[in-house]
Amino acid sequence: MKAQKIALPSSDKRWKIIDTRMRKLGYEPQALIETLHGVQEAFGFLEADALRWVSKSLRVPASKVYGVATFYNLFKLKPQGKHNCVVCLGTACYVKGAAKILEAIEEYASIKSGETTSDKELSLMTARCIGACGIAPAVVYDGSASGRLSPEDAIEKLKEYVHVA
Repeated sequence: MKAQKIALPSSDKRWKIIDTRMRKLGYEPQALIETLHGVQEAFGFLEADALRWVSKSLRVPASKVYGVATFYNLFKLKPQGKHNCVVCLGTACYVKGAAKILEAIEEYASIKSGETTSDKELSLMTARCIGACGIAPAVVYDGSASGRLSPEDAIEKLKEYVHVA
């Protein structure tokens, strides 16, 4: 079955780049994850309109597109802050105090996990496991993992990346 070209969501040139990527992949449903990566690279997050457009373009049910976008931790449905902080809540990290680290960061930044500060400087997230059990409890600051942290250490490390008012 030949794919029907779906109109771009806007005249923004980034959509043409994403559409070209999908065309090279034959507008096939198995291009979903790669397409979502492209959208997020281009726009920084996956907004609802983008998910609907990808669904139509690849002939994938919207529920599946949303399911993939929410299943994988690296996909974001909201704009992210300039800096990211991910607290690992895997078993080893949790047993060694990750919940207290998360609580301290939430208090310091005045946001909860999954939120971004009002000045868009910091997004705080959690992960089920980052695969760094040997250095538990671990926190990832802008893609760089730090381990064996106390709540105080975690805040001091965060201050190296971002100043929260």
